[in-house]
Amino acid sequence: MTYYTKLPAVLLLEDGTVYHGKAAGKIGTTTGEICFNTGMTGYQEVFTDPSYFGQIMVTTNAHIGNYGVHDEEIESGDIKISGLVCKNFNIAFSRKQSEKSIQDYFQEENIVGISDVDTRSLVRHIRDKGAMNAIISSEILDLEELKAKLAEVPSMDGLELSSQVSTKEAYFYGNEQGKHRVAVLDLGVKKNILRNFDDRDVYVKVFPAKTPFEEMEKWGADGYFISNGPGDPAAMPYAVETVKKALAADKPLFGICLGHQLLALANDIKTVKMFNGHRGLNHPVKNIIIDHCEVTSQNHGFGVVAEDVRNSDKVEITHLNLNDNSIEGIRVKNKKAFSVQYHPESSPGPHDSRYLFDQFVNFMDSEKQ
Repeated sequence: MTYYTKLPAVLLLEDGTVYHGKAAGKIGTTTGEICFNTGMTGYQEVFTDPSYFGQIMVTTNAHIGNYGVHDEEIESGDIKISGLVCKNFNIAFSRKQSEKSIQDYFQEENIVGISDVDTRSLVRHIRDKGAMNAIISSEILDLEELKAKLAEVPSMDGLELSSQVSTKEAYFYGNEQGKHRVAVLDLGVKKNILRNFDDRDVYVKVFPAKTPFEEMEKWGADGYFISNGPGDPAAMPYAVETVKKALAADKPLFGICLGHQLLALANDIKTVKMFNGHRGLNHPVKNIIIDHCEVTSQNHGFGVVAEDVRNSDKVEITHLNLNDNSIEGIRVKNKKAFSVQYHPESSPGPHDSRYLFDQFVNFMDSEKQ
């Protein structure tokens, strides 16, 4: 376990707001869009979620690192956040299963962070002012130099990032003799999504983000899955085209998070960058089809335009967010195609929504009858 003397660090926001703290992780400089997650646990799963690529994460829980790092609790091959802002960066950990401290983990992964920050004040500021870019540095403390570097960082609005986190080569997951085959379009898929398919006797082939639909179709899948991922869905015409062709193939289709937004775009429903986004483990969502409420895990900074959904003759609403009435789920009329904005695989988070995987499998079952 590595112990070290905490050096000073600074966090500068795009609007000029400055927070001073202590270095956490690698000594260096990092930039990205700042956002916050309200989850009380599961920091390792959050850090490795590809949907957070390009973002600086603020954790509202006061203690990060207190239960260490366990190799099995990852959602992708490495840490995907650009940087971390937290109150207490706990190097000492208590859990026997953990292999290393969060400091060792961050140094191995070259992740820059800042601790000893008043995260309550920071989250209130972001909540009031909205999403914006930020820079963390433990090697440059001159604010003017940091402002110049921050000015060069592009806005998340209009960025295509999924192809940067997607697999470079197609691969298989699960039992080759499984009951069903599902072709997964990897836009930043989480490992627990693949585990949920495997748990339901589904064999998957995971394809790179820009794979033409015709190549996916050759595998002979029983259904198609459009994954979560980072960036602006409106900057992904290649993926929208793939979803349109998958819908035309008339096989069961399921989308999560970014996959939900792309299904909307494929049906002429626009998407929009949210003021703050939804990120946490306790968002209440109502399934209006069966009049059922579920507690959900969420992570998205873009959403579908509610008015477009309500005016659409192609899709109908299935789920609504009980906090802000935003659209959390849709299904395509006269097709076995549906999507949700939240994360039913919930890693971390509650398991209330895993019935959606069963629904997808049931659709594939019905196609074989």
